[in-house]
Amino acid sequence: MRRSLYCVRAAALLPLVLAGCTEKASPDTDAITVTATDTSCDVSTAEGVTGHSTFAITNNGTKVTEFYVFATGDRALGEVENIGPGLTRQLIVSIPEAGEYELSCRPGMVGDGVRQPITVTGDSQAATDADGKLAEAADGYRRYIRSQTEALVTTTGEFVAAVKAGNVDEAKRMFPLTRTYYERIEPEAESFGDLDPRLDLREADLEPGQEWTGFHRIEKDLWVDGPQPDTNAIADQLVVDIQELADLVNAEDYMIDPTRIAGDAQGLLDEISTSKITGEEDIFSHTDLYDFQANVDGSQAAIAALRPVLDEQDPELGPVIDSRFADLDAALQQYREGEGFVSYDTVTAPQRQELSRLLDALSAEVSKVQGVVAEASGQ
Repeated sequence: MRRSLYCVRAAALLPLVLAGCTEKASPDTDAITVTATDTSCDVSTAEGVTGHSTFAITNNGTKVTEFYVFATGDRALGEVENIGPGLTRQLIVSIPEAGEYELSCRPGMVGDGVRQPITVTGDSQAATDADGKLAEAADGYRRYIRSQTEALVTTTGEFVAAVKAGNVDEAKRMFPLTRTYYERIEPEAESFGDLDPRLDLREADLEPGQEWTGFHRIEKDLWVDGPQPDTNAIADQLVVDIQELADLVNAEDYMIDPTRIAGDAQGLLDEISTSKITGEEDIFSHTDLYDFQANVDGSQAAIAALRPVLDEQDPELGPVIDSRFADLDAALQQYREGEGFVSYDTVTAPQRQELSRLLDALSAEVSKVQGVVAEASGQ
């Protein structure tokens, strides 16, 4: 969960970065409207119905905000991040069962945010999927999430073994490789309550008194401070938290709605926009390009799972998205070094701006996928 004030800071640092920070959405006229400020989260209704719900979130505050729809246990059904001041973003969420849910605006993209309850009524809504394409998409993407998590468990074990053995060079080599598997599936980790902050919180986003654990705490120990008295304990906790993620995605009741897959595809691109493009993500190691590529890979995998649905519903959209992915992948290739990437602090501002331009072009097309999938499900 990126907790960066990106759009505020980037305006001064990179004037051309992320045109998406100033682009307004064209919300559905039937959407539930959400007006966020730095202290409030006003929702146009406290009631909803089962099926697909569209939210149009306008940020009238001074801080970048994000918006979440939570089920019981803070299980995120959908989210949209990086909503800059004055902007409106749209989110489509599938809520198939009646019950009590919570909506959360998070000014500054930190903490639990300002929450509002919403009561959903209506019959259970199973997606209309006569030929099974939506079900196949969900099954395929779930397999992808589980395979990436399995690799994450393995590489985390190797990374932590190097840390605890005091093999700093090997631990540095393993750090970006291990994170690749996490960054490909990060939106799913974000959906499980406080798991993502435990794994991936950055030092700049710590709240007063908050314990700092996870990848970036170890990153600082490796590149800046050297091993600390509690480094091994932090490494051990990383193994425990990664295993918790594995247990959650391998549970029998772990399901992914196709609309959520489309949201993940967009969310992964938003992850790049929020912190990778400015170098805020891996500020000590400068391994941001590994994460950048991993987010692109994960987004591409989500779109691939949905491709049969897209080709049936909007035959022109898929090829355009393919072309945008190809353009961005080609641009990233110039920063390859051996089997990895150059240090991100060697990438100039104009080069970052070009990557941002290509990312914006891709994101503009991927943002259309949620609506196509929602229409295909017939809810």
